[in-house]
Amino acid sequence: MRLDGQVAIITGGVSGIGEATAKLFVEKGANVVIADVNDPKGEELAEELGDRASYIYTDVTEEEEVKRLIDQTVEKFGKLDVLFNNAGVGPVMDTTEMNDDQWNRVIEVNLNGVFYGTKHAVNHFREKGSGVIVNTASMLGHVGQSQTAAYSASKAGVVNLTRATALEYAKDNIRVNAVCPGYVKTPLMEQLEEEDIEELAQVTPLGRLGRPEEVAKAVLFLATDDSSFITGTSLVVDGGYTAK
Repeated sequence: MRLDGQVAIITGGVSGIGEATAKLFVEKGANVVIADVNDPKGEELAEELGDRASYIYTDVTEEEEVKRLIDQTVEKFGKLDVLFNNAGVGPVMDTTEMNDDQWNRVIEVNLNGVFYGTKHAVNHFREKGSGVIVNTASMLGHVGQSQTAAYSASKAGVVNLTRATALEYAKDNIRVNAVCPGYVKTPLMEQLEEEDIEELAQVTPLGRLGRPEEVAKAVLFLATDDSSFITGTSLVVDGGYTAK
């Protein structure tokens, strides 16, 4: 699976699955624009990855910033081939303790950010005659879990936003798919106590947490022509959790 000469944007690209995907995409020949709100880490990662990587500060909750990200990428490279809507947040807390600001923050990042990215990438993809969008949903977009109401709701929204936009833009040769990670060793996991993390590994049929690099390989598959007849799907990468 190669991305030679392709141009890709990765939101939430400085850590976890985003960082692993940025590294893999560059390795496979792509020019990668890393978008995030962590300037020091973003600039450091872009420098580490070399000439085919760059960083643009982008708050995905602000539509104009997302539009600017995409426009600047097209202006620099002359095109956009792949958009990986990956930015996400996920507080773990009792639903009754969550206030409006906390709820809205999760929806704005996890769902609105995907909407804004899709909306503004599609215009460029239509002009080019093709394009690929990969969205980070979650296995919790398919099954519920205690104390993740906002996160689970937002990711279920991403799953169906993926389906709807895949149908809407198939006629334009634009493919839209989602990757649905299970319990993966990412910064979001660092919010949990060690014993809680061990419990999550134990309830995963493969008996361990996933690695960001394993999810990145699924994203690569969906981003390349190896998946050219796949659109509107949610590829679950969860160590068998949702098969139970």
